[in-house]
Amino acid sequence: MQLERGDELSAGPAGIALLHIERARTGSGPWSTVQEWAAAMTRDPVVADPDTCGLYRGVPAVAFALHTADQPVYADVLAVLDGHVATITWRRLIQAHERIDSGRLPELREFDLVSGLTGIGVYLLHRYGGDDQLRGVLSYLVRLTEPLTVDGEALPGWWCGTAAGGELPQRWPGGHGNLGLAHGIAGPLALLATAMRRGTTVTGQAEAIDRICGWLEQWHCGAGADPWWPGMISQSERRTGTVRQSGPQRPSWCYGTPGLARAQQLAALALDDPQRQRRAEEALARCVAGEQLSLLGDASVCHGWAGLVLSTWRAAADAGDGGKLADLLPRLQAGMEYHLRRHGPPARGGLLEGEAGVLLTQHTTAANAPPSSGWDACLLLNG
Repeated sequence: MQLERGDELSAGPAGIALLHIERARTGSGPWSTVQEWAAAMTRDPVVADPDTCGLYRGVPAVAFALHTADQPVYADVLAVLDGHVATITWRRLIQAHERIDSGRLPELREFDLVSGLTGIGVYLLHRYGGDDQLRGVLSYLVRLTEPLTVDGEALPGWWCGTAAGGELPQRWPGGHGNLGLAHGIAGPLALLATAMRRGTTVTGQAEAIDRICGWLEQWHCGAGADPWWPGMISQSERRTGTVRQSGPQRPSWCYGTPGLARAQQLAALALDDPQRQRRAEEALARCVAGEQLSLLGDASVCHGWAGLVLSTWRAAADAGDGGKLADLLPRLQAGMEYHLRRHGPPARGGLLEGEAGVLLTQHTTAANAPPSSGWDACLLLNG
């Protein structure tokens, strides 16, 4: 089993610890195993550099995992980690506001779920339920949604100069708009909506949610039974209003219809918008009942069966669709189990692309109750 450094939530011990924490909290595993993985998280120095930390790496990742355990033994460590999280948060917010003030385009790692302020906001919401740090993040995200004028052209405030993997600008002349839940604007949308549903709001939050939803609706593709969204929009596509992508990508949590539909469902619930909620749920139902399932190639949470199952399970619990999504869940769960029988679990051990995420999904959906640890908050699915 291949593991990354200890303080990695996506592929390292911090993510695997979530599995054993959930098992221990539900009585299906020992706390001694949790302690072993907690030790593995800190076998190397935990990264506290604001420029490289995020929810999935460094101090916030370790703090998130330990907080889900809800054990007094970790209280002193969490207090130290939270001091670092506060420093990271304010440093990142200062940098982000200075960037906006200067009129420059952001990088994805400024605001996304995996590396950016959205992910840090997820930890703050999960940890405290709402505080000044979280309100600072929400206020920044509101500002992120405001148009930014570059070279005389008005662009969405989240428009980036490079693609998700940091490709050189010539690959994406004029930059791109990223739609995904993991790296794009759907992440801020889900956090803004989740915080609002839990009673934490800042000035302009509802308008920001509506602004993002309007942009996503603009790029809603597919007619009839096969709705979908592209993962990224190029400058030429933005100018012409035409998507070059010929069809949907895999129905994944990270970039596909499941993650995007769940984010829009949460937004509709936050704004009490039943029409928008119905559209999001219908898009997800048509996705999981259609041909997009044939595009899945692995079992992982990030871009495979587990992410699809978990996203749909969470959406079904909040749905006002008369049980349509819930009725589709057994088919999806059977599809995941069939894939696992044929191909086995992922070779890696981590949360996003590894076996731990698959096992957590199976454990959570089999219990058919919100996870005791709240582990899927790091995926922005919990609502």
